Amino acid sequence: MTYAKTGWTALADPTRRTIFERLVERPCSVSELASALPVSRPAVSQHLKVLKDAGLVADTPSGKHRIYRVDPAGLAALRTELDQFWSKTLAAYKLAVEQPPEEQ
Repeated sequence: MTYAKTGWTALADPTRRTIFERLVERPCSVSELASALPVSRPAVSQHLKVLKDAGLVADTPSGKHRIYRVDPAGLAALRTELDQFWSKTLAAYKLAVEQPPEEQ
């Protein structure tokens, strides 16, 4: 499975999507994320593992904490897939618009 497909699956969960959105704003530790969410620190850690396995976040050690941030490569994979959807949709629309109407 590609990172993009795994990424979409990871972001399907509302809590993971919220965590990801917070990391888009700025890098955070598990404690910072958990303090702003109605879930426990272990639950946040599990969600971050899924996001990391999907290639959407990366972490860096900082003292006894790990700081999580959005991984630009994983985000780029999602963007590429969205662009492909958009290109296919526009091409189909162009065909529909340019096709002569059927005679009745």
